[in-house]
Amino acid sequence: SRVPEHAELHLLLSMLTPLGWLERVPSYKDQQEKLHEITVDSAGTSSYHIGENPDPRSIKNAKAHTIDISTLKARQFTIADFDKFDSIFVMDSSNYQTVIALARNKTDSAKVKLLLNTKWPNQNIAVPDPYNEGPDGFETVFNLIEQACDVLVVELKNNLLKK
Repeated sequence: SRVPEHAELHLLLSMLTPLGWLERVPSYKDQQEKLHEITVDSAGTSSYHIGENPDPRSIKNAKAHTIDISTLKARQFTIADFDKFDSIFVMDSSNYQTVIALARNKTDSAKVKLLLNTKWPNQNIAVPDPYNEGPDGFETVFNLIEQACDVLVVELKNNLLKK
C-alpha cells in the first residue's frame, strides 16, 4: 500500500467546525502518547474557505487549551486523500454522504467514519455546528472532538503495539 503505516484524515465541513481542532488535537495527543508515526491532516468538503485560517473564535478557544492553530490553512478534500489515508473521519452525515459519493470503490468507502463514533459507537452523533451552539459553542465542540480523539489515540497506540 502507498498509505503510510498510520494515516488519519479528519474531515469537516469547511470551517464551520473549526478546521484546526481536528488537526491539532490529535497531533498534540500524538506527541503526548509518542505516536509520531501517525500522519494527521484535515480538510473540508467545500471550497469556499481554501487557504484561509481558522475562525478567530476557534483560534481563541484552542489557545485556551494551549493549542496554537493560528497558522493552519483550510484545504478541500480530494479523491487522492483516499490513497493517502487509512481512515477518514467526518463530522456529520452531510460530510459523510459527500465523501462517500467521491469513493471509487468499497475500500475507499470503508475508510470513511463519523468521528464521534469512536467515543460513542454506532450512535452516529454529529459534531454540532459551533455557530448554532450559543456563546459556548466552540468550547462544546472542542470538548466533543477531544473526547473522540482521546479514544482514537488509545486505539492507534494499541494498533501500533500489535505490530
